[in-house]
Parts: sequence; C-alpha cells; structure tokens
Amino acid sequence: MAIISPSKIDLDLVLKAQAGDGAAFGELYDIYIKPIYNFIFYKTLVKETAEDITSIVFTKAWQKIGQFQGESVAAWLYAIARNAVADYYRSEKNNLNIEDFWDLAASDNFLEKVDLSLATLEIKKALSQLSVREREIIIMRFWLDMPFKEIAASLNKQEGAVKMSLKRALQNVKNQIPLALIILGPNIINICQNKN
Repeated sequence: MAIISPSKIDLDLVLKAQAGDGAAFGELYDIYIKPIYNFIFYKTLVKETAEDITSIVFTKAWQKIGQFQGESVAAWLYAIARNAVADYYRSEKNNLNIEDFWDLAASDNFLEKVDLSLATLEIKKALSQLSVREREIIIMRFWLDMPFKEIAASLNKQEGAVKMSLKRALQNVKNQIPLALIILGPNIINICQNKN
C-alpha cells in the first residue's frame, strides 16, 4: 500500500479548491490554521492581533488560490502570513521598522499586561540580538517544528543557507541563554498568553 505524502494531499486539495470546491479549501484551513496562527502570534505576541491577521491570511489565500502554482502549500501560506504581518505593521505603525516585528510587540504593552517570568525576558532579550531572518528561522524550526525544506521554501532561501543561519543564530545566543530556553520559548510565551 502506497503512503500518500501530506504535500500530495495538500496539492490535491488546492486543485479542488481552484475548481471552486470550498470544502477542499476548508480542509486546508483545518490543516494550517493552528501553525499559521502560532507563527503570527510568535511574531506579534498579541492574541487579538494574531487572530485578526490569521483571518486576513486565509481570506487572501482563498482569494488567490487560483494563482497558486508552487510545490508547498505550507510555504505559500507562511509567505502570505509574513506579508500580512508586515502589512499590519505598515498600516498601524508607520513610524516603526516593519521588518522587525519582534520589537514592535513590546510597544503594544504586552509585557505590562502579564507577569512574565524571568525566562521569557531572557528569551526576548537574547532573540532581539538576532536578525529578523534568524528569529524567523528559530521560530519556524524550534517553535513550529517545521522541516528545513519548508523553512527554506517559505523564506525563498536554499536549505543549506537556512541551516547555516540557524547554526550562526544559535552560536550568537548560546552565551546569553541556554538552548533549552529557546526550545521552550513557545511554551513559556503560551503560558503568559493564557494569563492575558
């Protein structure tokens, strides 16, 4: 019995959705809603903002489903999500650097709304020393558990370049915080989110 890969299933659903099958798009939504929401939340650190942007992502995906020609539905959706976050900050925060979403979350008084643990502050401090792309790679690899191939496709980079960027990023933060804190980062942030 042949095993059908998730990407083959995704591509079949896309073909059906392109033919106007809303239920097929609904299945794609069910598959990707949580990882896309988590990706956006880890970039904004504001639950309501992440919910709004996630809604925009799937609306745009449905509107542009006919234009999809790629090999990875996940990479396509993550690219839409990255652009939607940039668009949000472009429209809401005209005077701030829209490429660096990590710093923008602090301006929404997130840190003042919850009693964050020292570990969360350490993670934020260490990751703020990295480039935007390095943070995205850490979020995608450790927090969203994405394979390197999907990360590379969503960032429009070569897989080897993604691996090298991750290695450099980890070397840059290893003297500041233990690697375990980076890996546990989403769990710590999610605990804080639930208190909000």
